[in-house]
Amino acid sequence: MSRVAPVDERRRAETLARHEQLTKPRGSLGRLEALGARLAAITASCPPPIPRRPAVAVFAGDHGVVASGVTPWPQEVTAQMVANFVSGGAAINVFARYTGASVHVVDVGVASDITHLTGIRHHKVRSGTADLSRGPAMSTADACDALDVGARVAGELVAAGHDLLVTGEMGIGNTTAAAALVACFTATEAATVTGRGTGIDDAMLARKQEIVAGASTRAGRWLDPVSVLAEVGGLEIAALAGFIVGGAAAHVPVVVDGVITCAALLVAEALVPRVRDRCIAGHRSVEPGASATLSYLGLDPLLDLDLRLGEGTGGCLAIPVVRCAAGVLSEMATFADLG
Repeated sequence: MSRVAPVDERRRAETLARHEQLTKPRGSLGRLEALGARLAAITASCPPPIPRRPAVAVFAGDHGVVASGVTPWPQEVTAQMVANFVSGGAAINVFARYTGASVHVVDVGVASDITHLTGIRHHKVRSGTADLSRGPAMSTADACDALDVGARVAGELVAAGHDLLVTGEMGIGNTTAAAALVACFTATEAATVTGRGTGIDDAMLARKQEIVAGASTRAGRWLDPVSVLAEVGGLEIAALAGFIVGGAAAHVPVVVDGVITCAALLVAEALVPRVRDRCIAGHRSVEPGASATLSYLGLDPLLDLDLRLGEGTGGCLAIPVVRCAAGVLSEMATFADLG
C-alpha cells in the first residue's frame, strides 16, 4: 500500500500535447486519446509502453450465501469451472488466446479440494466463506490473508515480465457479496445495485435483494474497509483488491473487469485512496452494481457489450484497445515528421 504513488500528471499532459502533433484532426481519436494519456500517467512514460505481455489472473472462491437461495447453480460449479479454466475450455481461455494474454488461475477459497488439479496457484485461505446472510462471511484475518494473496500474485506476475494485469474471478454466489459491498461503499440502496447474476427469476431476485439489504446494513456499522470486506465480501474479492493494489504499487496498468472486480476496486480504493487512477475500466457489465461503481469512482468503461459472465472476459476484450491507445502514440507520424 505504501508503494502506491500518485500518477505522473506531467506525463499525462505531455501525452495530450503529443496527440496535438499527430497527423490527424484534433481530438479525432476521441476517448483513445484520454486512455493513452492515462497509460502515460500510470507508467510515467511518454509515449507509454505498448503492453506486450498481458496477464489475466482468475481468483476463485466459494460463498456460503449460496445456501440461502440466491442462485440456482450449485456450489460445486465453482470447482468444475476452475478445472475448465486449466484445461483451456472456458470463455476467458478463448478470449485470452485471441488477445495474446496468459491466464493464471488462483484458488484462494474454493470449497472443494482441488489440490489434484495442476496449472493452478494454490493459495487457499479457507474453504469458502460463511453465509453472509447470517453473520460475517469471514474473519478480518482471513480477509487480510486473501488481500495478501492477491498482492503477492500481482508482484509475481510483474516480476515475470507481465506489463498489463487483467482482473478475473469465479465463485458461485459472488454477485450477492459484490452487491453488498457496492451498497456499503457507495451508500446506494441494495435493490438498486443487486442484479440477476446468473439469470435468476423474480422470486429469487427479491430474496437476493432482501439478503443484500440486510447484510449491507449490518456491514455499515464498520468504519474500516477490511471489516466491511470480512463482513459481507468474498475471498476472491479480497484477493482481487490486493491484486489491484499490487499492480498499482508496481506502476503497471490494471484492467478491471465486471461487477465482482468493481466491488474489489471499491475495497482497494477505500484502502488506498486514488488507486483508481492506476486502473482502467475494461467494460460496463449489465449488473447494476457495476454502473453504480463506475459512476461513483468516475471511471469510463472502454466497452459496453452487455456482458455479465465474469472470469475477466470483458477486461480481456479491452486489451487490444489499450494496446492501440499506446501504440498510436509511438508509431503514428507527427506533422513534423512529414515536414
